[in-house]
Amino acid sequence: MGFQQGLAGLNASSKALDTIGNNIANASTIGYKTGSTQFADVFAASLSGAGAAPVGLGTKVSAVVQQFTQGSIGVTSNPLDIAINGGGFFQMDDGNGATVYSRNGQFQLDQSGYIVNSNGLQLKGIMASMGVISQGSPAVPLRLFDPTQSLAGPPQATGGSPGNTGVDVNVNLDARLGSPSVAPFDFNNPSSYNQSTAITTYDSLGNAHTYSMYFVKTAANTWDVYSTVTNPAGASPTFTDLSGGGKLGTMTFDQSGNITSPSFNASITAAELGYAGAVNALSFPVNFAGSTQFGSSFSVNAMVQDGYGSGTLAGFNVGQDGTILGRYTNGQTAVVGQIILAAFRNAQGMQPLGDNVWAQTPGSGDAIAGVPGSSGQYGVLQSAALEESNVDLTAELVSMITMQRSYQANAQTIKTQDSILQTLVNLR
Repeated sequence: MGFQQGLAGLNASSKALDTIGNNIANASTIGYKTGSTQFADVFAASLSGAGAAPVGLGTKVSAVVQQFTQGSIGVTSNPLDIAINGGGFFQMDDGNGATVYSRNGQFQLDQSGYIVNSNGLQLKGIMASMGVISQGSPAVPLRLFDPTQSLAGPPQATGGSPGNTGVDVNVNLDARLGSPSVAPFDFNNPSSYNQSTAITTYDSLGNAHTYSMYFVKTAANTWDVYSTVTNPAGASPTFTDLSGGGKLGTMTFDQSGNITSPSFNASITAAELGYAGAVNALSFPVNFAGSTQFGSSFSVNAMVQDGYGSGTLAGFNVGQDGTILGRYTNGQTAVVGQIILAAFRNAQGMQPLGDNVWAQTPGSGDAIAGVPGSSGQYGVLQSAALEESNVDLTAELVSMITMQRSYQANAQTIKTQDSILQTLVNLR
């Protein structure tokens, strides 16, 4: 029986060396998980239980399992290179309606706007609707743009944000000033107002208009605010004096210089914007909250508005939770979709398919989808980074030496058994 044990040892050592060689060959493969050979002895006792101390028939390879430990994270310059720092797998559409799983985050865009890996498999997640992610929706291939449609982001008119922010202005009006020497207000005559400032606003088509505000002190702690709008070249008219319809409002302050009437409503018709019948009328709040009247020079501390013009898609950012933000040339961002990871109760039960992907099996259990970073089984994502192979070259080389000695030792048992048989044959 010595030949059989030695042969079993040779076969097992050879397969272990194959596993080690495969690990070393994939030391630079992104997302690769090292394989480990597990051995088992071969039982030699008969079913009847004969033999009190049976000798085994050698060894066998019971399984080659992959170790899903975390690989090192390396930084790249591609924002669509994505590393999983923690547990979970990318969900990939194989093109036939099935889902396979990967830890390789080397992605790029194909000509149709889908996020794909080097083999053309499409990354899956949840697409946004009007910038909102509907959690719990089925994962579908993520498409960042449709080449048959415009890549321009739509504009937003001033006052068109969900909170109807409009224009926020924080100024300090000089309490030392008196009323202007000329009355009534005339935007052409600086002597008819004390101070002025302006901000760019946008209509429903994204045309930029300069909205100017003029401050006229009428009494102690009281200031009237007037406005005009300057329209883009080609509009008719190119300038509208909105004070013809009255003042925007009256700002009042208490004895400590704090504003007591901070908010007004501005309305500008399409004709006043210079695009009669082509744009919607503008209506937005003008909020002076936080403005002051102190005995110091006029200053504009802050001035923002919620409108913007159209912009062309310029790039993407991927957040730690898998949220993909589209960046536009107008400075705006919009949620395009979200990468959703999959986790398994027994990841070692997955079937390796090659090309850095695995398939679900009964042994692995069903895939459980979740948001990156939402729990311990789902790692966070890191954009412009890749998870390197978790192969430890030093350990693999030591294991190679060990298996080589094991192979030599098993060969020696065969040689020794042959020598014993030769002795028996030579008996006379």
